[in-house]
Amino acid sequence: MSVEEKTVHYDSPAGGWGSVRGIAEVFGKEWATPLATETLFHQNKPGGFMCTSCSWAKPANYHPFEFCENGAKATLWELTTRRCKPEFFGKHTLTELRGWSDYELEQTGRLTHPLRYDRASDRYVACGWDEAFREIGAELQRLDPKSTVFYSSGRASLETSYLYALFARLYGHNNLPDSSNMCHETTSVALKKVIGESVGTVVFDDLSTCDAMFFFGQNTGTNSPRFLHPLQEASKRGVKIITFNPVRERGLESFTNPQSPVEMLTRKATPISAQYHQVRPGGDIAAILGLCKHIFAADDAAKARGTRVLDVDFIAQHTTGLDAFEAKVRATSWEEIERESGLARADIEAAGQVYVEAERVCAFYGMGLTQHVHGFENVAMVVNLLLLKGNIGRDGTGVSPVRGHSNVQGQRTVGISEKPELVPLDRIAAQFGFEPPREKGVNTVEACEGILKGTIKAFIGLGGNFVRAIPDQDRMEKAWTGMRLTVQVATKLNRSHLVNGEIAYLLPCLGRTEEDKQAGGPQAVSVEDTFSCIYGSKGRRTPASDFLKSEVAIVAGLAKATLAPNPKVTWDAWVGDYGLIRDEIAKTYVEEFHDFNDRLWIPGGFYRGNSARERIWKTESGKATFTAPEVMSAAGFGDADGRYRLITMRSNDQFNTTIYGYSDRLRGIEGTRDVLLMNPAEIRRAGLTEGQVVSLVSDAGDGITREVTGLTVTPFSLPDGCLGAYYPEMNPLMALSHHDIQSGTPAAKSVPVRIKPEAGGPKADRREPTGHSAHPI
Repeated sequence: MSVEEKTVHYDSPAGGWGSVRGIAEVFGKEWATPLATETLFHQNKPGGFMCTSCSWAKPANYHPFEFCENGAKATLWELTTRRCKPEFFGKHTLTELRGWSDYELEQTGRLTHPLRYDRASDRYVACGWDEAFREIGAELQRLDPKSTVFYSSGRASLETSYLYALFARLYGHNNLPDSSNMCHETTSVALKKVIGESVGTVVFDDLSTCDAMFFFGQNTGTNSPRFLHPLQEASKRGVKIITFNPVRERGLESFTNPQSPVEMLTRKATPISAQYHQVRPGGDIAAILGLCKHIFAADDAAKARGTRVLDVDFIAQHTTGLDAFEAKVRATSWEEIERESGLARADIEAAGQVYVEAERVCAFYGMGLTQHVHGFENVAMVVNLLLLKGNIGRDGTGVSPVRGHSNVQGQRTVGISEKPELVPLDRIAAQFGFEPPREKGVNTVEACEGILKGTIKAFIGLGGNFVRAIPDQDRMEKAWTGMRLTVQVATKLNRSHLVNGEIAYLLPCLGRTEEDKQAGGPQAVSVEDTFSCIYGSKGRRTPASDFLKSEVAIVAGLAKATLAPNPKVTWDAWVGDYGLIRDEIAKTYVEEFHDFNDRLWIPGGFYRGNSARERIWKTESGKATFTAPEVMSAAGFGDADGRYRLITMRSNDQFNTTIYGYSDRLRGIEGTRDVLLMNPAEIRRAGLTEGQVVSLVSDAGDGITREVTGLTVTPFSLPDGCLGAYYPEMNPLMALSHHDIQSGTPAAKSVPVRIKPEAGGPKADRREPTGHSAHPI
């Protein structure tokens, strides 16, 4: 088979025996105990613990095995029997460890002791909790609060997040970036402006009452695999699922339910997408505008017959801006739509006809829309599409950003935000007897800019792998060491822990699967899912070390060591009984969290409400807003000879920056992450050959050299002018300035790059076919 025809692919459906094998392989690699299997049976169920990976719903009528392959991997990863003890750091300097891969660092196991960085020996050394809190608090007291950043990853619970935000404001700043800044901040900004809510309007029950689903830039099979169950059910009952995505993701093509003995034994697969359109990266604005153009044409034809396609009553009562939007759509030629979207008019019209004929439509999207320079326009276009037929505010309809990390949406709900206007500061002021800062804080990009300039002096990281997750990684690592203080709260070792400020601490915390015993007894926490439902979560397993503290206890310990006493701020009482924290949350957010403790264990969670779902539009105009796009491509840069649009992607064997192994089964890529995916015709046009080793060079045009080397050219089904490669390995290519204009979200789905062939033969790539570390641990 020639390179023009041959591509890497995976023939089997998502789910099925491949999913079972994936779980089994991680079980073996982590040396998990039989108790780990028992723990999985309590995952995402009332009275159990909520998965630490994705934020998909935990339905009241749950499956016997209410976890997916990646959710099981996340749990087994946390329950590993491997331990990263202080003795490990006695054998390895941080300089040496920076040469290890992300996978190898994770495989060292759970951190067991609080650690202080000893610069003289370039090693972490064990320290006591009191020492760590005292020294960190003393450093924070010496610094201007506005020169510090309090970052949080999406895993932290509502209780921890609420206290963390309170700590920051009591200390004196709103510098509270979180992982949503790197993924769905575009959603928060765009939806807030056009429908008055910063989150989606779809709830879980809508999945069973809609008759069409439109997907844009979301990889369900890897990023939220439990979504495949309702998608399969929808497909079986005749729901038309229409997908727009540059990459053909297996989970949106076909699925075998691992919980169905019949399907497993017969290897029967359910087709998922009725239509699959490989839109050009950045081309969604044009594609959706084409859908709307077809809808207006269908409405014209319907008017001639005395009927309507548009929901004119809804539009008149609930929306504004249609005239300008309609004028833009009608004035845009099909030639321009085809050029920018990379799709044929007939294909767009076929998708548009599904929308015309559907009574109830839900639209789902992921970071394929949000991570562009004009990501705002992408999201606004999805809302435009839905508004045309009143597909927001009715059962079986709505817009649904599919969030990634477990509680990333919930953190914003309880105050993790750099935007003071989104937080009820007056209520917080009265509640705790202080005047919160009112100045805007820094988001992720602004925090990085401050570190590069030297104006940010301290970074406190509540989970996550910030240094590895951000753009411009090489530049940022060099600047990172210029800070006075860096503190990382974590369960396992990652790259961010190896690049430190002058004073640095690594503080190990409990995982969500582990029992959290405090003065008031075993404690529970809570999280919010992508559908705005709140769940209790309670760990059962014995902690990995007697020296671990909960995230709540760590935040409280840091705050007590830093802040002057306040009689209304009772850190010790809150650590002893998390129910008291929930009482405070309910006082601050009365409408969303009334009777919080009483509702904590409702099967399926309790819904915190959404005004746009009730067709109450908290926008400037008081109505939902049609937005005429100002550009036709979200990429933020034009075409040029030799310039490509790079999509950064996650594999089937990772979650965010956590690498579980070297198997991207659903794409047919095994044993390596050092690949450059191109369509065969593009390989030929570039004068390259399959298996050739090349480098990628940034084409940001800012005069800064950014390069990633050692990538093997691999044929793959992608649109022309598009490349694919793995995140976070490609982050060094992303300019910090390359982000959504309105939200600051890094534009990781359309990175301008050029290909540079490397001299010499193939390199020795990072292959781990057995899943074992190349380094002794």
